[in-house]
Amino acid sequence: MKDKELYKKLFTIVAPIAFQYFMASLVSASDAFMLGFLDQDSLSASSLAGQVAFVFSLFFMAFISGCNVLGAQYWGKKDHKTVDKVLALTMRYSLLVGAVFTLGALIFPQYIMRIFTNDPELVRLGGVYLRTVALSYVLAGFSQAYFGIMKICDCAGLSSLIGSLSVVFNILMNWLLIFGVGPFPEMGIAGAALATVLARAFECVFILAVMLRGKCPPLRVGMMFVLKDSILHKDYIKYTAPILLNQLGWGGGVTMYSVIMGRLGSDAVAANSIASIVRCIIASLCWGIAAGVGIVLGGMLGRNETDEAKKAGGKFVRLSLIIGAGSGVVILALTPIILKVITLNPQAQYYLKYMMFMAAYYIIGNALNSTIIGGMFPAGGDTRFGMICDIVTLWCVVVPMGMIAAFWLKLPVLAVAFILTLDEFVKIPAVYKHYVKYKWVKNITR
Repeated sequence: MKDKELYKKLFTIVAPIAFQYFMASLVSASDAFMLGFLDQDSLSASSLAGQVAFVFSLFFMAFISGCNVLGAQYWGKKDHKTVDKVLALTMRYSLLVGAVFTLGALIFPQYIMRIFTNDPELVRLGGVYLRTVALSYVLAGFSQAYFGIMKICDCAGLSSLIGSLSVVFNILMNWLLIFGVGPFPEMGIAGAALATVLARAFECVFILAVMLRGKCPPLRVGMMFVLKDSILHKDYIKYTAPILLNQLGWGGGVTMYSVIMGRLGSDAVAANSIASIVRCIIASLCWGIAAGVGIVLGGMLGRNETDEAKKAGGKFVRLSLIIGAGSGVVILALTPIILKVITLNPQAQYYLKYMMFMAAYYIIGNALNSTIIGGMFPAGGDTRFGMICDIVTLWCVVVPMGMIAAFWLKLPVLAVAFILTLDEFVKIPAVYKHYVKYKWVKNITR
């Protein structure tokens, strides 16, 4: 495949996925922006409570990644019946975990908030948010699992359309419910949570509508409860379990960042939440490329095009570095604008200025590692290395260093924040060494 054809195929997949990531990240931005007009505590509380949704996303992203590993290769092999089975398995586990998170947020919201902060007001506000947003977790379990299979089955544009319309609806409902516009009640932080629930319900209804019209792969409900293909089930668990452990290890480490920052004061939490939101918005293209790379390479490997996959992998690595560097420049360019638009306490503004600089260089390492660990390795079924690499980097190096710096050495907030941005760079040598061994280049279909 020529370079032009390869990049055209990649960006045909990447564009709608990246746009969907971008639109999804705008919801967090709108929450922060609108709640920031109310008070800084509401902004900080919603940011910390949002970590529950982040932890849940680690589960469904693992299930979707396992779906991508098998689904992309079977789709490339044109075995659509097996793809239907993979969707049923993915939906089974995604809905089950979503239900667990929904019940937890309904029953124990304030206990969950105390994991992230010891500030009584943040615990109270976060508890209100979690109880209101609880239903969104099980709804997201359905919609996100379906979005995953749609991207594999040449319906990435349709999934992007549904996700983007949902984001627009979410932002509109944020405005109406947070501030009480027109006939809507003024709900503050609870309004942001309710808007999220309504947006997830909007997604589910839209997906059911297009599915019933035959615009995307069907969901075989019976297979969710009884799937006789035990070999496929074992394969799914084999490739999903390491990804899930990787996601939980990595995500748990990232959540520990919030736990550490949450005990350094509301100013640190507010600044860190804004910097993280901006980084996520700009990183949308990087994550879209990682997802697209996994689908393109998975299809190649399913067709036994191993030499072509190796060559394409090298091109994708170079592309990720270029995209990462460009994304860092964009963050630096946006920093003065964000400092003027966002209203924070003077101390929080000071923290935010330098956290934006940290986000600018962090995104370069994130672009490279997400493409290789999250896209290329799983395309060939190599899901264990990423798990080991991320868990060791975070739990044996960066999180202990961050905790020592914050609670024992009591270093300044910005010094702690700097330490917490080292994880992407610590693992680059090991990631690249594993990449050039090409153990990930293999066909895993049966």
